[in-house]
Amino acid sequence: MWTNENFFRRQVPAGMSRREMLQRMCTGFGMVGLAGLLGPQTLLANAAPNPQIRPRAKRAIFLFLNGGPSHVDTFDPKPALQKYEGQQPSDGLYKKSTGTGFMPSPFEFRKCGQSGIEVSELLPNIGRVIDDCCVIRSMHTDVPNHEPALIQMHTGNVQPIRPSMGSWLLYGLGTGNQNLPGYVVLRPSTKIVVGPALWSSSFLPAEFQATSVVTSDMHVEKLVANIRNPKIGFAEQREQLDLLSTLNQRHLAAHNGDNQLDAEIKAMETAFQMQREALNVFDISKEPESTRKMYGETTFARSCLLARRLVESGVRFVTVYYTSSDNQPWDTHADNDNRHRKLCADGDLAAAALISDLKSRGLLDDTLVIVSGEFGRTPYAENRKEDKQKNTPAGRDHHHTAFSTLLAGGGVKGGMAYGASDELGMHAVENPVHVHDLHATILYLMGLDHEKLTYRYAGRDFRLTDVHGHVAHDIIA
Repeated sequence: MWTNENFFRRQVPAGMSRREMLQRMCTGFGMVGLAGLLGPQTLLANAAPNPQIRPRAKRAIFLFLNGGPSHVDTFDPKPALQKYEGQQPSDGLYKKSTGTGFMPSPFEFRKCGQSGIEVSELLPNIGRVIDDCCVIRSMHTDVPNHEPALIQMHTGNVQPIRPSMGSWLLYGLGTGNQNLPGYVVLRPSTKIVVGPALWSSSFLPAEFQATSVVTSDMHVEKLVANIRNPKIGFAEQREQLDLLSTLNQRHLAAHNGDNQLDAEIKAMETAFQMQREALNVFDISKEPESTRKMYGETTFARSCLLARRLVESGVRFVTVYYTSSDNQPWDTHADNDNRHRKLCADGDLAAAALISDLKSRGLLDDTLVIVSGEFGRTPYAENRKEDKQKNTPAGRDHHHTAFSTLLAGGGVKGGMAYGASDELGMHAVENPVHVHDLHATILYLMGLDHEKLTYRYAGRDFRLTDVHGHVAHDIIA
C-alpha cells in the first residue's frame, strides 16, 4: 500500500533536515509564508465561554477612527460652549489653550430616529440608523497621546506588551470557519501609527495573531497574494501537507509540545485551506453594483464592505482602520471644522451602510459593530505657531477625559445615549465608561467573563482588562 510513510522512506534521503524537506517539496507553496500570521484552529478548553453568560454576539467589527474624532462635533452636543466661547479652561489638568479658548461647534445637532438622539449634521447617514445604535458619551482613557491611547484601546495597556482584544476573543471563542483566519485587520496602508503592536497576540500562542491585509489595492490577488500554487493542484498539495504534518508532529513530540511550533503547524493548515474560500470572500467585485455604491468608493468604504463579507463567512473579529481619501487621520490639530466635514462625509456613509447591510441580511442582531477613536478632541481651540503663520483655521487638541463611542447590534440597546460629559464636554461625569469597561462589556456581549478569560504567563494570570473593568449592563438588551 502506498502511504506517505512509504513515500518518505523511498524519496527522502536519510538525515534530510526539515528545512531541506520544505525547500524540495513546497516550491511555489507561497502560502506557507503566511504561517506566522494565520488564525486559530482550536478552542482552548481553559478559555471556554462562561455558560452563565448568554452570548448576544457571535462576531464583531471594529471601525477604528484613528487620530481621535471630535466628540463635540459628532455625537456630544454642547450648546454651553456658545456661552463660554473664547474663555480659557480653568481645570488644572489642561494646558492653557493655544487658541482663542473654548470653541463652539459650528455644526447643528439634530434629533434623529424615533429615539430622538441628537447627532451632528455631519453624520446624516448615521442619524438614519441611530435607532440601531447606542452612543456612549462618557468614554475616557488614561493618556492624551496617540501611541499609548491607541495601544490601550486595542490591548487594555498603555505599553505594547499585551495581546490585542481580537486575539483575546479568538483565544476565548475560536474561529467560525476553518478555511479562513479568525482575526483579520484591514488597514489602508502600512503607515498606521504604532502598527502591528495594535493587533499582536503578544504572549498568547501565535495561532491567535491577526492576519493583516493592506487594502489600498482591492484586487483580490493583491489582498491575498501567493495564496494559489501556480504549479500543482489541490490534491497534490494535500498529499504534501499531510507528509509535512507527519514530520512536524514528530518534531513537535520531540520538543515536548511547544506551543509556538504547534501554532505554526496549525497556521500552515489554515493557509492551505484558505485556497478554498479566501479568493472568493476577499473579492468584493462579486457584490452587486448597488451594494458597492451604497458603501461608497473610498478605501474605508471598500474595507467596510469586505469586513461584512468576512464576518458573514465566519471570521470572528475584523478591525478596519480609517484613513480619509486624502490619506489623513482624524488628528485635527488645525482646520478642525473643514477637516471634520471631509472626514465625516467619508466615514458616515460607509459606517451607516455597514449597519444597514448587516441588518438587511439578518446579521446585525448577533454582530457587534464598534465605532471609536482612541480619544476625543478638546472643546477649546488650538492654534499652533506654524498654523497661525499660515492663517490656518483653528484646530482641536487631544482630549482623553471625555469622548464618544458608538455601538450597534450584537445585543446592545438601540436608540440609546448612555452616560454624559459635563456641559463643556471636558469630563465624563455621568456613568463614566473607561476603556477597561468597554472591553469588559464587549467580552460579555460575546459570552465571555472578562475576569475569567485569562492566560498564564510569566508566573501570573493575565486578562484583557488586567485588574480593572466593569460591564455596562445598562446598555445590554
